[in-house]
Amino acid sequence: MSTDVNNEMSEADAAFSSGIAAFEAKNFRQALSFLGPVAEAGDAEAQHRCAIMLQNGLGSVVNEEKAFEYMKAAAEQGHAVAQHGLGFMYMEGECTEQNSQEAIKWFEKAAEQGLMGSLTTLAMMYEEGKGVKKDPEEAKRLYKLAGFDQQ
Repeated sequence: MSTDVNNEMSEADAAFSSGIAAFEAKNFRQALSFLGPVAEAGDAEAQHRCAIMLQNGLGSVVNEEKAFEYMKAAAEQGHAVAQHGLGFMYMEGECTEQNSQEAIKWFEKAAEQGLMGSLTTLAMMYEEGKGVKKDPEEAKRLYKLAGFDQQ
């Protein structure tokens, strides 16, 4: 029985590796065929990459509902880049209804994991009052945290 488990793991690993390689080579149709089953099995990285492809119609027709489902599933598992991506989906109303509070929540989660782009996006939201009350001091604080020293 342990041979079967090891064999299943190596097949899943091989599918994942092949899918990532195809994605990086921009062979999105092949990437989806390898990563789709891995994403369905719950792998956050595969879910994130499938979400990107489905959102943008790379290797398939655009499927916003499935793109959102995968991005959210990956984000909920703590995948920082997916959290950032989900924040953008909510901020822009792409693949889901626009929801600034949800956007902020996901950008904050990604920022807590060290994504400076999420801090910068949050700062911009406060600077411009995009979906939140305009708050120049909070924007300045967030920009500073992200490594921007504004005079």
